[in-house]
Amino acid sequence: MNDEQDTPTFQRLAPTQIALGVRLPPHLYFVVSAVFHYLGPAFAVLLFARVEPLGVAWLRIASAALIFAVWRRPWRYFLQQNVAARWNIVALGVVLGCMNICFYLAIDRLPLGTVGAIEFLGPIALALAGTRTRRNVVALAVAVAGVWMLTHVRLAGAPIGFVYAFANCALFMLYIVLGHRAAKDGDSEGIDRLAAAMLVALLLVMPLGLHDAAAALVSPGLLAAGIGIGVSSSVIPYVCDQLAMARLPRATFALLLALLPATASVIGIVVLHQMPEAIEMTGIALVIAAVTLHRASRR
Repeated sequence: MNDEQDTPTFQRLAPTQIALGVRLPPHLYFVVSAVFHYLGPAFAVLLFARVEPLGVAWLRIASAALIFAVWRRPWRYFLQQNVAARWNIVALGVVLGCMNICFYLAIDRLPLGTVGAIEFLGPIALALAGTRTRRNVVALAVAVAGVWMLTHVRLAGAPIGFVYAFANCALFMLYIVLGHRAAKDGDSEGIDRLAAAMLVALLLVMPLGLHDAAAALVSPGLLAAGIGIGVSSSVIPYVCDQLAMARLPRATFALLLALLPATASVIGIVVLHQMPEAIEMTGIALVIAAVTLHRASRR
């Protein structure tokens, strides 16, 4: 094994990279993640006219896995870990793969804002579990009210869409728990584990989505669109999640996810022209108010 491989990954980072990661506030990483978390899927919805949802999900995961493989060479990291760490990576990969599949099948049937609101219901339970003050309980109550306004408006039709949406919600909660385990050892460790998990996710979705993605593989335009969705949906937001998780308590990160329904609704308006009703706009306002009201508990 050469010297570069013997050196921990975080020590191989340039000092300017380490300084930049420490200097930037964790909430900034979260905002970037929140924007790209739904910007990529919004473009994916537009691609559904040419490629089936499972095919788009495969393109997203495959392109992200390839980028992480070139960037981090995660197989080296995986082989250096003990059995327990490897199983954590496999578990995160399975969750990522299943979560992406359920998410795309949901947004194929429901508005992006509705799926975003349902997606938050799991993380809010994590935020409640980590709450220690009366102020945070009030913040959670306000957030629940906002999410209810965003969700109940469209609880009609497409029942299978809601099955996928709530399955995605449960998987997203597991992603937060496993993602925090990956991030606890620092930025570089978390990103390396994420990169290895993305390869596991690719193996999982390969038999499910490769056939549907075949049309894009022979079309340069569709292939480029699929790669763009992978970068904006899986590479940028997941890396930013790791950088934020490494600096924020899990309960704080979970409550900040209340921004996701609002972000999804705004992007749905701008990209997909899915105009929310007045009650949904009120729900968005309540969600933002809850995030503002919340105070991070001390570690």
